[in-house]
This record gives sequence, C-alpha cells and structure tokens, in this order.
Amino acid sequence: MNPTQDSTIRKSIDYRSIDSQPEGLSVKVSTMRAPALLLTFGILSVVQLWLFQAGTFDWLFPQRDYVFAPYSGEHSIAIRTYVISFYISFSIYASGKISARIKFAADLVLRFLAICALLDLTNSAFLSLLGIPYPLTLVQIFAGLIGFALFSLMLVERGAMPEPKHVRTGEQENLRMFLRFLAIATIAGFISGFIGSLNSPVIDGMRELTLLGGIGPGVFLFLPMLFLLLYIVGVIERAISAAKDFSAPVSVIVPAFNEEHIIGETIRHIDEAARHLSEPVELLVMDNGSQDSTAKVAQDAIDAAQAVDGRVIHVATPGKAFALNRAVEEAKHELILRIDADTQINPDSIDLAIQNFHDPHIGVVGGVPLPPGGGLFDRARLVEVLLKHGYYAPALSAFWGLIGVPGMFALYRAEALHQAGPFATGMNGEDTDMSFRISELGYHAIVDQRVKYVSEVPATVAHMREQRMRWFRSVYHVTARAKNTLVNRSLSVRAKLVLPYMLLNSARRAMMVPILIFGLFQLLTDTGTDNVLVWQSIIAVLVGAPALVAFFAIIINREWIALLGMPEYFAFRALRAWYTLESVLSIRIRGSASPITQKSTIERPGTVQ
Repeated sequence: MNPTQDSTIRKSIDYRSIDSQPEGLSVKVSTMRAPALLLTFGILSVVQLWLFQAGTFDWLFPQRDYVFAPYSGEHSIAIRTYVISFYISFSIYASGKISARIKFAADLVLRFLAICALLDLTNSAFLSLLGIPYPLTLVQIFAGLIGFALFSLMLVERGAMPEPKHVRTGEQENLRMFLRFLAIATIAGFISGFIGSLNSPVIDGMRELTLLGGIGPGVFLFLPMLFLLLYIVGVIERAISAAKDFSAPVSVIVPAFNEEHIIGETIRHIDEAARHLSEPVELLVMDNGSQDSTAKVAQDAIDAAQAVDGRVIHVATPGKAFALNRAVEEAKHELILRIDADTQINPDSIDLAIQNFHDPHIGVVGGVPLPPGGGLFDRARLVEVLLKHGYYAPALSAFWGLIGVPGMFALYRAEALHQAGPFATGMNGEDTDMSFRISELGYHAIVDQRVKYVSEVPATVAHMREQRMRWFRSVYHVTARAKNTLVNRSLSVRAKLVLPYMLLNSARRAMMVPILIFGLFQLLTDTGTDNVLVWQSIIAVLVGAPALVAFFAIIINREWIALLGMPEYFAFRALRAWYTLESVLSIRIRGSASPITQKSTIERPGTVQ
C-alpha cells in the first residue's frame, strides 16, 4: 500500500460506533459550544477584573480577588476570580436541564468560596497567634488546585456516570509502595532544591519564571526529577523481574467492527509474531456486527497464516466490551492478549511482553503505541506516546501506581481477568477500568517500553475530536464506576493518589485555554506594576516543564526523529485541552447528586475468589 493510498484510506475510515457516545452518559456537543463558553467566560472575567482594579470592592477584598483575609505579598493571577468565572460559564453551556445546571453552578461556587474562606480564616488565626500571615502566593496556589479538584469531583458526583461496581481487593504491598514513593520524592526534592539554590545565569533566569507569582526553579524541577527517578527504578525493577527464557502459549483476541481495510494486515503481523514466539498462539477475531467484509477478510488472512490457530466469531450485540467478554470465555490459554483491529505488532512484541509474566505478581503488560507516520497528527502523537507510554507509564509502575493499560495492546493473565470480572459495558474506558481492577486485586500492571507496535492515529480533525472526547470522558467514567476505592480503608496508591491526580489533571487541562485568556485579560486590565510576570508564569508551567520532560522521554526512548515534532506537539497540547473542554461539556449534568461517600468493605488478603 503506497503512502497516498494509505492516507486516503485513513481519512475515509468510519470511526464512529456505539462506544463513541455511551447512551445516557453523554450527549453530542456542537463545535460552537466551547467558543460560546469562552466568550461568556471572557465577559465575566473582564467585568470582575475591571471592578477589582477600579477599587470597587477594596473595602471587602483589598487583594483584588475573592480573598477574605490579609496576606503578605502579591499574586500574579486572581485565581479565585478565574475559577468562579469558569464554574459559572461552564454551567451555562453544560449538558442537562437548566435547573440541574443552576444547582451545579451554585454548588460549585458556594463550596469553592466556603473552602477559600476556611483557608483565609486559618490565615487570620495564624496571623493573630504569630503575627505573620501566610504568603498570598502559596494560598492562591492551593486555591487553584482546590478549584481543579472540586470541579472534577463534582462532575463525578452530579454528572451522568456508569453505575458503581464494587472493586474487589486482594493482598497488596501498599505501605511499601507508599514508602518507596515518599523516599524517591524526598530525593527528588533534595536534588531539585539543590539545583534551584545554585547561582548561574540559567537558574537566575528560571527564577524570573514563576507559577502564580511564587514558584522558583527548585519546585519547577521537582516533578521532572521525580518522574526521572521513578522511571529509572521502574525500568530496573522490570528488567530484574523479567526472564528472557520464559515463554508461554497465548490467546490473542481482536474485537473488530467495520475493519476490512486493516484487519488482514493486523492478522499477518500477529502470525509473524507467532512464528517468532515458537509457542501455541490462538487467534480469536470477534466480528462485532460489522457491516462490511471484515469477517471474510479476517478469515482469508487466518487461512493464509502459518503459525496461528484462529477463527472468526460473530458477536451480534453491539459494543466492544461484549465482544471482549465473549472472547475471554472462548480463550483457552493462561495468557490473553487483547489487540485492537487497527494495531500492527512487531515480530518480537508478544515474546517480549510474555517475558514479564515470569514474575507471578504481573497481571497485565502494555507497550508503546507508535503512530504509522504520514498523517496530520502523527508527529505530535509520536512525542505524546513516548512521553505517556514510554516514560510516565514505566515511572508509575515503579510504585505500582499505573492505572490504565490501553486496549490497543494489553497482555493479561487469564486468571486475573476472570477474578476482576467482565469488561464494563456502556461506558468509555473499559480497558482502563479492567487494568485498574486487576491491580486492586494485588497484581502488578506495567508498561514494557521495549514492546513497540503501530497503532492507528486519526487522520482527520473530526476523528481526532471523537477519539479524544471519548478518551477524556473515560477518566470520569472509570472513577465513578470504582468510586468505593476513593473512600474505603485501603491504602491503594492507585485509588488514593494516582486516580485523584488524574481527575485533577483532567480539570486542569479542561481549564487550560480559559486560564490563557484570563491571563491576557488580567494583563490588560491591571494598571499597576506588581503583575508584570503573568505571561511568564503561564508559559513556564504550560510550556517549560512539559518541554523538559518531553525532551527526557525522547532521549530515553532513543526516538530522535521525535525531536522534529516538538513544535507540533505543543500545538497538539492546546488542541487536546480544547477537546478536554468539549469532553466535559458532553457529560450530562443531573439534578440529584450521587455523592462519593458510599460505605464499602475491604476483602481481606486471600479472600478473593
């Protein structure tokens, strides 16, 4: 297939299915809704900023933000005004009945202001006792993080979400993993603090780039240093636990819906990997109601295969999860490899992934999905996957904190799959939900950065929008379905640390474009001289740290060509932020809440059936 034909076919793919928009959980969002939200947000922001700068509220808010107590210092951004403006604007354009959205807005704003007032009350008590107030910059950073977290939690609480399904827990090494994370974080803090204290032109320049008016180079470097150390530990631990001479038979399951353009090539790559493995390989192609020639093309490719023992199974009920659950029932081997129909694996992909199962704690193994190349987003996607799957995922594995192993390529221990229960239907993120549940049983989920495969990347803007809105909704769906893990007595690092971080990060990304707009408006409305670092503050956080970590990821994975895609990657990050905003707008807001306070029980180690 020549590049021109490949590009034409990629652009003509029918990418929508029942999994794109789970019934009852999301609604279609017009491409004009996000711009309308931002216009409203801009008007609300400008009015409030102008009133603050005019001194209208100085008698109540002398800090020119919704700050209820005196503080020392200044801040670069009126973060509370920004958060409240976003809350109101989002609620106006969110999906759901008007009454439900009004309640949602009131609940968000009142809760946020109450928490801010509590922070300020604490500051007043601190001031009265010691005569020294908190630095305003520190409190504003906390207020911003609280604003992100509250938004995501309220979406889980008031948004239309999958029904909760109790997550069973088994014996885990949570305390050891928490202590490991704490030790590595301490070392990262010491190193970044030492670098931040150095006197050099580079460090001095970094001191001019602050987040919300106060974070210097030491804190700026902390997260990159933390993940670098975690990555090193994760890779070393994986290398020690894996065994090159370990192998086992495997069942490969491929759910397929209207994949006639690619399924034959996918099967040929699986057959080549089966010849490399020298172990029995069962192939189950699950035709999930395709309306094209997927079944025939797949059967022809199976008939031509040399090493796999395969068959096509028809699953009439629409939905990928139904096809996967039927395949798990049919699979006969102790290892089950899930591969998407548009994924082409390398000859050694299965072999390398299986080596990790020498460790009996391993429950699921993923790899690094490389783009095919030549598409509109492929160069940016290459940087993204090297960063997420080739760097962050192995780092999270270092303290058993990896939650999601993408279904594009996921090798499971069959026993773990059966214990965790069936793949969830009628939601986005069934693959993340499954790997999370397997991990909570006490198994270890990892990404082996040696395992490479080619996975399709949307070639059109419309396809990319559908994919990312689906992916970004999955964070909320997975959290809602597993909400008991947020409040139970387990010390799971995934449930108590990583999953809340994912929620916070999703909110931060959805609110990224508004904060850029807000920074511009504040710069234009602020007539004083104390606020000259607004843009430097924003750029340092949104570009500086991600650029540093992306560079690390490219170098470590030795994909040098990805350096050429760095400019496109930062444009793509902005596009991702836009799609995240559209994604949360697609979540239907309900009038009644489903609070994350349900009681749950923890199964004692060894009680998992």
